[in-house]
Amino acid sequence: MNLSRPKRGFSLNEFETRTERAQALLAEQNLDAMLLTTEPNVRYFTGFDSQFWQSPTRPWFVVVPAKGKPVAVVPEIGVVGMSATWLDDVRTWPAPRPADDGITLLTQTIKEFCTSAKRLGVPLGHESLLRMPAGDFAKLSQNLEGIELVDSSGLLRQLRNIKSQEEIEKIHYICQLASDTYEALPSMLEAGLSERENCQKMRIDLLQRGADDSPFLIATSDQGGYADIIMGPKDKIVVEGDVLIIDTGTLYNGYFCDFDRNFGFGKISDECLKAYEVVYDATDAGITLAKQAGQGQSVTMADLYHEMWRVMEAGGALSNDVGRMGHGLGMQLTEGPSITPEDMTRLEPGMVITIEPGMTFAPNKQMVHEENIVITQDGAELLTKRAPKELPIIDV
Repeated sequence: MNLSRPKRGFSLNEFETRTERAQALLAEQNLDAMLLTTEPNVRYFTGFDSQFWQSPTRPWFVVVPAKGKPVAVVPEIGVVGMSATWLDDVRTWPAPRPADDGITLLTQTIKEFCTSAKRLGVPLGHESLLRMPAGDFAKLSQNLEGIELVDSSGLLRQLRNIKSQEEIEKIHYICQLASDTYEALPSMLEAGLSERENCQKMRIDLLQRGADDSPFLIATSDQGGYADIIMGPKDKIVVEGDVLIIDTGTLYNGYFCDFDRNFGFGKISDECLKAYEVVYDATDAGITLAKQAGQGQSVTMADLYHEMWRVMEAGGALSNDVGRMGHGLGMQLTEGPSITPEDMTRLEPGMVITIEPGMTFAPNKQMVHEENIVITQDGAELLTKRAPKELPIIDV
């Protein structure tokens, strides 16, 4: 890998720009403030990066006002970490305190800012969630009587869809690192070992190359193709005739790559080899169309879906059972938008997406490819190293 390791963290200007963009959208939607409760959204606006989110005991809150810096409302245990970010105003309570786990303090903070339009943005829509007890959110809603709660999930999606150069550099780095591991895999994978054992080799290699973590590393194998792409790895032994797919979401400094590779063991059926070629060509078609978006043409996620499906259908595809053929990528393994027939989101420079065509080519037999790209001002660029044009075969 020729890329230099990006500097960890972000510049102050990065957070100021994110906040200014958010506040412009708050003004457009006549919102006084926006409430954030999840790790990615809190980290996006603050830079607060802690493994402590793995603990479900304590909620964490950040309020982004229409003017000024975000304000953190966090458990006392997090005051040192949050105070080390660019925020100046960090308010705390002695959590865990189930009877009032920050709700009174959060209510006071929100009311401090919601004095004009009396409208608060809260992520309530598709692909959003509230990381707080439902009962506490009900209490908060009652406490905020007279303040309208407005879904801000679209606003956040609009912000995070467009990555900064600093974000793209981190995603590019981890994509290249994982690509190097995939390219080395043929010399590591072995028939006679389980899916789990083969994947352990990959995970070790990723960490040795400098990845922070590989929380998403799935694999499945079967004769001449696979029926599922979200389970495993299992203790199933890989044998001659199997096709093994490995899909990884690996992290560097809080940013994911997300792509897969396929491997055959010994003699593979002509039908399966043909399916690999068809899906490879569909991937190329998707990337080619995405490049037109960076050249000023209007290209939607739905356009990508139809273009890739056109190639696969002509190649004998029976169906696409995954539901989409790619998605946004960044601080989360999967982000919006989705490459579906219905998603009319236009591709714009700065968007990082996965190109992920998949097809059922025979009963209970699938073939899926995936690459990561970024839309640029004059086209689109691969962030991953392109998969081999022919299915890599492992000698048995």
